[in-house]
Amino acid sequence: MSVTDPVADLLTRIRNACRAKHRRVDVPSSTLKGAVVKILLEQKYIANYAVLTDGKQGILRINLKYHEGKPVIQGLRRVSKPGLRQYRGKDDLPRVLGGLGTVIVSTSKGVMTGAQAKKDNVGGEVLAYVW
Repeated sequence: MSVTDPVADLLTRIRNACRAKHRRVDVPSSTLKGAVVKILLEQKYIANYAVLTDGKQGILRINLKYHEGKPVIQGLRRVSKPGLRQYRGKDDLPRVLGGLGTVIVSTSKGVMTGAQAKKDNVGGEVLAYVW
């Protein structure tokens, strides 16, 4: 079965696994998904991840992080969708929860956080909010 929005599928699988209190979740791998998961690791929303080979496209095995029995990821929201893309300039990048959350942006310099995009002076497509 083909997925029309792989980033939304990734976020939904992570959200569902957190709600079900699973220790890890497996997701079909891609370059974009790998970049998003790398940002989640850098921002300390997940414990770690690994790319497993299965003879096809590979699998991202994401180990979720919990603090005192509650998931560290309280919320994930897909912003830019295939039917309505959301692009923002360097000065218009949004903040999540007054700066407590993270904005994931796809720019011409790669996938990065909103803070890094402002620092690098680039705008792009707002992929997701994480808090």
